[in-house]
Amino acid sequence: MTKNQRSGRSILDDLLHGELRKSIKRDLNELYYFYVNDAERERLSRMGRGRRLLYLTVWLLRSLFMKLNPSRRILLLVSFLFLFSENWHWHSDQVDVNIHVNVLSFFTILLILMLELKDKLLAFDELEAGRKVQQALMPHSIPEISGWSIWLYTQPANDVGGDLVDYIDYDGNKFGFAIGDIAGKGLGAALLMSKLQSSLRALAYRENSLCELGRHLNEIFSRDSLPEKFASLLYIVLKSGENRVELLNAGHFPPIILTNGATKILSKGGPALGILKTSVYVEQSLEMSNGDILVAYSDGVTESRNSSGEFYGDDRLISKLLSSKSSTAAALGKEILEDVEMFLGDERPNDDLSLVVIKKLS
Repeated sequence: MTKNQRSGRSILDDLLHGELRKSIKRDLNELYYFYVNDAERERLSRMGRGRRLLYLTVWLLRSLFMKLNPSRRILLLVSFLFLFSENWHWHSDQVDVNIHVNVLSFFTILLILMLELKDKLLAFDELEAGRKVQQALMPHSIPEISGWSIWLYTQPANDVGGDLVDYIDYDGNKFGFAIGDIAGKGLGAALLMSKLQSSLRALAYRENSLCELGRHLNEIFSRDSLPEKFASLLYIVLKSGENRVELLNAGHFPPIILTNGATKILSKGGPALGILKTSVYVEQSLEMSNGDILVAYSDGVTESRNSSGEFYGDDRLISKLLSSKSSTAAALGKEILEDVEMFLGDERPNDDLSLVVIKKLS
């Protein structure tokens, strides 16, 4: 098959693909949320259809223009000038030249598109390398612990993510489970997440109490993190065959406990890591009985947003927990994921999504 035939087949496959309409709708929606800020979206919601379309077009073009680098902004301006100019015509005894400036406008915009695509592909290669490193740092298995059913899951919204899901095997009998979230997402958050993971792994074996572990992690993040960047962390420690669970919560969502057909949300912990150098952290503990379930999650679960702008929310998560008949932590975790995916519909996740599910067995 020739290159032209392969190109034609690719275009035909794209046109016949059953998800084409959904894909276009999703891309347009992402375009809207990327280029139009919250204040502008609020103003648009109060406008009539015709005025809204006019303002939206202007704001999209303005945002596009400002996100280009200076040379490409000039090229875009030139393409607009070509677009609205008359054809160029030179005539002499020897030559008669007719230039369609609309064609020049098209090729100028095509040049900008090629330059932007080149930048995207170069960035994608770097992100792909970062994603492989990040995957290598993540746990590749889930420990089997007597008296406990465990399930761990994390999925970045983009190629790399800022959520941390990890576990530490102290001695084959004592285990620590971590779920964390770096403010923001993407490559910057992923780099800080790796720092949090390496710091936690180094300090967890040294510290005799979770209070001291939180204090030292906070000192490191306060010293080395970027301004306005912080990390939430929930660290859960349990032992094989025991009922007692110890927790350190540094600014993370309090976990939900499902017991006897009812849910309970644990109390909040200390501030997120990196906000205040002098933050104090308190160790929490609870006794879990046979069948009790602890669910820890990142904001990618409850703040998942569908095409109507509605959030998944805490109430929906609690309702799913109460209605679940799953017998294992893995089954419950997958049930929650399926419910979130069903809620999202055609929308892509807007944040990293992580879950840690721990069930006490007899």
